[in-house]
Amino acid sequence: KLSLSYGDKLAFYDVSLKLNQGCVTGIIGPSGCGKSSFVQCLNRMTEMIDDVSIKGDIFLDEKSIFDSRVELMGLRKKVGIVFQEPTPLPISIASNIELPLKEHGHTNINEKVEEVLKDVGLWDEVKDKLRSPANNLSGGQKQRLCLARTLALDPEVILMDEPCSSLDPVSTEKIESLIDKLRGKYTILIVTHNLAQARRVCDHVHAFWFNANLGCGEIIESGTCVQVFESPQTSTVKEYIGGFKG
Repeated sequence: KLSLSYGDKLAFYDVSLKLNQGCVTGIIGPSGCGKSSFVQCLNRMTEMIDDVSIKGDIFLDEKSIFDSRVELMGLRKKVGIVFQEPTPLPISIASNIELPLKEHGHTNINEKVEEVLKDVGLWDEVKDKLRSPANNLSGGQKQRLCLARTLALDPEVILMDEPCSSLDPVSTEKIESLIDKLRGKYTILIVTHNLAQARRVCDHVHAFWFNANLGCGEIIESGTCVQVFESPQTSTVKEYIGGFKG
């Protein structure tokens, strides 16, 4: 029963859902129905925004993430996030991964850098230029570096907010292949406007929609990917998937 407001303006209302461990869960729906706001609640990124109010609760490992005993850095280590625009730090490729590892007191840092760059299929492309600026990479490489930086901290959950929206088709295919490779090892939540992408990568799907009466977003349908895409229960989702509404 999660709701979020910016000042007196509701972003979404009364959202209840479950992320199944080891599965890829998709959030679909048109712009302006609170999808990104919802995702940013899940590791308390919304607390960085002024005048945000949250009602309801979020549980990870059966504990509320809003409990006063929850340490924020520890939460964000468990629940990593990859944003719509690739966000490498303006430092070297290797340092982007080394910095969070050092912050969390990790040892064997060089080995971990190589491991996660291999995990995201980037090692062979950058192994000879690890000390080059990360901003010299292509858009797709930057996004894979950001994913490697998230994986380095061994999260339980990976949040992806439109991770392919600024990428070309080849880079998008690489990110989707990575998601498929990570399935089972991590619990993944992906927000996407790309319905074909949701159908390709998701196990479960939740459809957000703007409720004009409430003036905010809400969930109007949930189910397995097959259920939602092949047998939608609401006319709105049926028309949206069919390309007649959005």
